[in-house]
Amino acid sequence: MAAISGKVVQHNLVAKCCQQDRELSTKYRLYYCTLSRRNLLPPVGGKLAWNGNSTMQLDALSKSKRGNVYCNAASSSTAIPSVEKSNFLKLQNGSDIRGVAIDGVEGEPLTLTETVTEAIAAGFSGWLLAKKKNVSSKCLRVSVGHDSRISAQKLQDAVSRGLARAGVEVIQYGLASTPAMFNSTLTENEEFSCPVDGSIMITASHLPYNRNGFKFFTSAGGLGKPDIKDILERAADIYKNIANENSKGAETAASLDVKRVDYMSVYASNLVAAVRKAAGNIEKPLEGFHIVVDAGNGAGGFFVGKVLEPLGAITSGSQFLEPDGLFPNHIPNPEDKTAMKAITKAVLDNRADLGIIFDTDVDRSAAVDSSGREFNRNRLIALMSAIVLEEHPGTTIVTDSVTSDGLTTFIEKKLGGKHHRFKRGYKNVIDEAIRLNSVGEEAHLAIETSGHGALKENHWLDDGAYLMVKLLNKLASARTSGLGGGSKVLTDMVEGLEEPAVAVELRLKIDQNHPDLQGGSFHDYGEAVLKQLENTVELDAKLLKAPVNYEGVRVSGFGGWFLLRLSLHDPVLPLNIEAPSKEDAVKLAHDVLNAVKEFTALDTSALTKFVGV
Repeated sequence: MAAISGKVVQHNLVAKCCQQDRELSTKYRLYYCTLSRRNLLPPVGGKLAWNGNSTMQLDALSKSKRGNVYCNAASSSTAIPSVEKSNFLKLQNGSDIRGVAIDGVEGEPLTLTETVTEAIAAGFSGWLLAKKKNVSSKCLRVSVGHDSRISAQKLQDAVSRGLARAGVEVIQYGLASTPAMFNSTLTENEEFSCPVDGSIMITASHLPYNRNGFKFFTSAGGLGKPDIKDILERAADIYKNIANENSKGAETAASLDVKRVDYMSVYASNLVAAVRKAAGNIEKPLEGFHIVVDAGNGAGGFFVGKVLEPLGAITSGSQFLEPDGLFPNHIPNPEDKTAMKAITKAVLDNRADLGIIFDTDVDRSAAVDSSGREFNRNRLIALMSAIVLEEHPGTTIVTDSVTSDGLTTFIEKKLGGKHHRFKRGYKNVIDEAIRLNSVGEEAHLAIETSGHGALKENHWLDDGAYLMVKLLNKLASARTSGLGGGSKVLTDMVEGLEEPAVAVELRLKIDQNHPDLQGGSFHDYGEAVLKQLENTVELDAKLLKAPVNYEGVRVSGFGGWFLLRLSLHDPVLPLNIEAPSKEDAVKLAHDVLNAVKEFTALDTSALTKFVGV
């Protein structure tokens, strides 16, 4: 076991850093080497061999044979299956990569194999090296972390191999949160090998257990859609070279330099410091507060022992803190009704002051006050807006497109801020806030109804734990100022928020095989539907199209509103409706149905059922 000032937990596989390859996308160099067996984590013995599925596995050897570990390529008869570039590009999900990592679910073939993962990691190395043009003489450092998914360990190993093949120094964090991975690009602490040049988080958020994926970061923030496409195109070329090397039966191995670091302790200590500072540098500003956490068996369990308890909070009744990638209790998703019922019950059963719930990788969160009132979706946005506008009066709050009219009134009339409603997608919302600041419009908060929230003060990182720290800051500072205790101070901050009696989302699917498409794309068909709706609305005096709108068709009428938009990636038109009564919501739905019913490739059954036709 090795340590750096007591901070680095263990070295995994240690070797010299390899020469960077500036043309990874076309010249994927495989390094031939013997790997040191010292300080392996976990301790194993055996030889690494490429099997028929191109998966690096350990063949157990007797103790007498323990020694050097070699990587042996399979023969041409067990070559890596071909994967077309188009299949790599299908793994893109906006600014993330997602695929099926566990086989066995009917209709969901394996797409995120270990070999594909290696290629993607090497593709990221190539992309990163192209961005860091002045580092040809030194090794790049990349941190790797994962959530609690059952495929996490094998993908972490595959990512590490892919990075190391490209000559990158790999720093493994193990179980981690997405926000912590970004922070590792900013932290200046050589004891933890920080800052790293880039970071990879292995996660698929709240998706089912068989899925997984990747998020990528540099010190400039999360990568955008063009960057992800670039990485996948590089990965497709690299994958072909892996297959070619394998088919020749050559001995191939990556020169690895992998360390394990307890970085989550660093990240958590920063959150603790933020709360103490807000409370006037009191050591335990939450002493006496009873706060329960629901981690949903994801990566958020650390928040109890490493954040709340050092601050003095009582945490009994916290639940589902142990990581379990099968998510046996509920989906770790603040938008999920079952998940919110679980944390609400925990608060009421334990008579807690506050409940906190995280998604799988902790970049989203929600809360529940002592009475069981939920702070999620529009309420969470309202609460965060109230906190931010106290600190930055008049600032702009950027949200996604499906926020309510009542929220706009609350932000602008009650709080004196400006509500800038933009597009769906947390990266869209964050990028728009950054853009507004760049052109002179002050914005300090970018937040989605999904629970993604980013603050300018926190480097525009969507960090669920940091959002909750802002709530804790308010609790601690309020009590220090003699304004009382408990969560009432938070509840009072959203007083006056008008909320609809009815709020629904209906998903209208487009049948891509329907003759009505005439061989065209679902995107073009969806745009035609939206244009027809827009034309119909303009002829209806009862309806008013939103004068400023960045996505789909948003219309007010009957005391409520609807928004029909086209999904970015799927052949679906989501329809959101909010109204003061079911009757008014049905009237709005009727208007949409009448406008789009002639589009026969559009499945309007959910809409028809809602209106009772």
